[in-house]
Amino acid sequence: MARTPLYEQLAAAGADFAEYCGAETARSFGDSRAEYHAIVSAAGIYDLGWRAKIVLTGSDRVRWTNGMVTNNVRDLAQDHGNYNFILNPQGRIQGDLYVYNFGDHLLVDTELWQAARLKDIFDKFIIMDDVEVADISDKLTAIAVQGPQALSILRSIGITIADDVEPLVVARSVWQDVGISMTRMASDIAKTFEIWLAPENAPKLWNAVRAAGAKPVGTDALEIFRVAAGVPRYGQDIRERDLPQETGQSQALHFTKGCYVGQEIVERIHSRGNVHRQFTGFVISGPQPEPGAKIEADGKEVGEITSSKQLPTESGTEIVALGYVRKEAAEPGKRVQVSGSPAAVVRPPFKEALTPV
Repeated sequence: MARTPLYEQLAAAGADFAEYCGAETARSFGDSRAEYHAIVSAAGIYDLGWRAKIVLTGSDRVRWTNGMVTNNVRDLAQDHGNYNFILNPQGRIQGDLYVYNFGDHLLVDTELWQAARLKDIFDKFIIMDDVEVADISDKLTAIAVQGPQALSILRSIGITIADDVEPLVVARSVWQDVGISMTRMASDIAKTFEIWLAPENAPKLWNAVRAAGAKPVGTDALEIFRVAAGVPRYGQDIRERDLPQETGQSQALHFTKGCYVGQEIVERIHSRGNVHRQFTGFVISGPQPEPGAKIEADGKEVGEITSSKQLPTESGTEIVALGYVRKEAAEPGKRVQVSGSPAAVVRPPFKEALTPV
């Protein structure tokens, strides 16, 4: 398994390592609760070496990509990106990715473990098109800084960011003779800035941000935050059998962009105005359920859990979960049973756990 470019810096900071999304990176630095607190209430820094970068070039790249993904790539302004699903002809989700328009090429950002699979799908559908696909993950890595103090910490080390920077817009600059590209992730819950740079320059940036006061954060804390924010992860909460509208990720869909693989199914669901099941959240009054735990309502099985965590709150901890439930049982406040324990349907995010303290 590949180690991320920051492996030595993570080890020096006391990291406990584990596999995450296809790479060996920091699982924690000894206190996941404190790390979670940093990205919610202060500032945390974490490795994004578990994400892959794929470049699409050729004269047909925009038209072809627009016909492969669920969002509108054709009309993306330069240096702007959007979130997408890639589907099979039956409308089932085969992966998720961000696509950025950089003028002479498109950049695909996805989890490292998905990169080879997505590249295979791309290659399969390139027939007579002038499109070339290149994985440049060994040439471009990323670091994230997240939390209410993230902006001030980045500015303190000389990285200039506007107060009103838009999500998924990439700005290029030079920091201490190092070329960087920076974007803000699309979230109203937390300010998260991604900084892309050459792998050999990542340790310099990591050390500077840490020295400015950002706390190292591992993937255990990131997973707690992800569940608290109600964000599904492909391979965990979004599976190959799932349909786009079931996931609730409307930001990945565009309904007037034209034809793409799987569009017929997505349009059919859209025109009918409903799905049979819905991705949502649950507050559990009992033991933490495992992924796959069954959800029951009124004596009938109505869904399953896909992720669960113990969330830190002011009053202690709260056990919450994400999963799919049939539409008739998806109303917030609905009482259900999860593996025999009482639970309530709650539309995420779980705001108490995400409130800065």
